[in-house]
Amino acid sequence: MSSPHQSVPPAKSSHTSDSGSDTGRPEAKVIRIQPLAYLGVIVLALCVFLFFVGWPAGLWWLLLLPVVVAAWVARTRTVVSDAGLDLRTLVGSRHLDWEQIKGVSIPKRGFVRAHLTDDSQVKLPAVSYDRLRTLITASNGRLPDLFGAAAEAEAERYAAERASEEPAGQDAPETDRKSGED
Repeated sequence: MSSPHQSVPPAKSSHTSDSGSDTGRPEAKVIRIQPLAYLGVIVLALCVFLFFVGWPAGLWWLLLLPVVVAAWVARTRTVVSDAGLDLRTLVGSRHLDWEQIKGVSIPKRGFVRAHLTDDSQVKLPAVSYDRLRTLITASNGRLPDLFGAAAEAEAERYAAERASEEPAGQDAPETDRKSGED
């Protein structure tokens, strides 16, 4: 006897694929500004409100600042897909095909920049140093792995140092033994 609460798999439908949950669309990774930035928007709103209360007729426009900053946080993003990069800022958007991108660079401040084949640079919105690994992973090998190259170079340097120190390390114990015998 079966229970009325027993789960039953759903029937096949014309809008579902054979593999189940696959929708047939390529997987895209969205990189956004951290949601914690909305906390900064709240603090800005409280600070602006204090000035507004002091002179409402003259400082009403200050109330627009938190709204604009909140819209910037909500809209700014970089979408990584098989088609390329979709960059969206507060006032515009741009699509970059993978063929247009030569590599990326990390500035001291601000967002990561993409170097294009026409020798120009484009800022990648919401991609800072801490989100760079996500961008590289989502590119599926289309962007060079800067972290892997740095780790490989460090391992080679360590191996070279170890190889150069090894013969010197073998001679040292013999001299100690000789000095101990005298």
